[in-house]
Amino acid sequence: MKFIKYLLVFILAFLISFKVYALTFQSNNVILYHDTDVMYQKNENQEAPIASLTKIMTAIITLENINDLNSKVTITSSDFNRLAEENLVTAGFKIGEVVTYEDLLAGLLLPSGAECAQALERNIPNFIKQMNAKAKELGMKNTNFSNTIGLDEENNYSTATDVYKMFSYALKNKDFKRIITSKSYVTSNGLTLYSSALKNDNEYLLGGKTGTTDGAGLCLASLADIDGEDFVLITLNAPYDKKGAHHLEDAANTYNYIADNYSNQKVIKKGENVLTLKTKYVKKDKIKLKANKDVVSFLPNDYDKKDITYKYKGIKILNYNIKEGTSLGKLKVYYQDKLIDTLNIKLNEKLELDIFKVLNDYKLIIIIGIIILFLIIIKKRKKK
Repeated sequence: MKFIKYLLVFILAFLISFKVYALTFQSNNVILYHDTDVMYQKNENQEAPIASLTKIMTAIITLENINDLNSKVTITSSDFNRLAEENLVTAGFKIGEVVTYEDLLAGLLLPSGAECAQALERNIPNFIKQMNAKAKELGMKNTNFSNTIGLDEENNYSTATDVYKMFSYALKNKDFKRIITSKSYVTSNGLTLYSSALKNDNEYLLGGKTGTTDGAGLCLASLADIDGEDFVLITLNAPYDKKGAHHLEDAANTYNYIADNYSNQKVIKKGENVLTLKTKYVKKDKIKLKANKDVVSFLPNDYDKKDITYKYKGIKILNYNIKEGTSLGKLKVYYQDKLIDTLNIKLNEKLELDIFKVLNDYKLIIIIGIIILFLIIIKKRKKK
């Protein structure tokens, strides 16, 4: 019987573990963010080549140097140096063609055109130096850039964590975000560019930047919206075996898994009792205080309500002279030690004075007072 009991416990533990870690990746280096919170990570600080995810920094430097994205650039033969020998992807621009900086950014970010990276580098001074300075500014401690394209070079590397810092920073720029979330883009010269990140239809995937080299494998920085919640997924070094777009599969599987297993949960309803405080000199010994709003958080569909905890800071004992509507303090709401909301706790009813509790509390003083008064009266009578 003991063996069966232990076996059942082991199986249950295995199933629970399986459920928690059901999210799996083909990529070697992964970090998944929900808003600003890490939801999953694997080898996230391991240095690795990042292929064309390098072009995210190329775009950042361009956007911070060029005020007018409609200003013109002429494509030259030098923009195609090394492209053929490295077997690099191009956006489709031609030598002698005059295009805008926005055209080059779209060519850089959507089809990952290498000629666009070299044209931008040629027109902006100290490009690589600026890339590394910006990486340092963003706290990318395990990153170095040696080219604008993402070539497999010893000194061009990063980590999933650092790529997240770079990508999330870039997404704050409206022009970057507009381009990176476009499925296609028509240049000023009529060339249609298509996003390499949006090849595989996924209802949650908003956009992203792909990268592929022999050394880096398949890489992807992507963003998604699930039930109104923002997600960013960075994956590096998925197998580059010509059998499939494993980086895109990782993203689709991840976002589908989240959509199937998580949703916005109403943890607390407005008007629900959330806190009980003791009173002093009030007819009620305890007062139940209510939530001033709904508390909604993106949680597992089968989350355990026992994992919802509270921390209150404010008035601990309610005196009869506290008026209805008075702010008493703040109630922080946590899910598994993660703060999900803060409620402003107000007194939601009128407190009635209990004179008998007052008298009971001060009965010794009252008795002493009566005795003193009695003695004074006796003394006055004796004098008469």
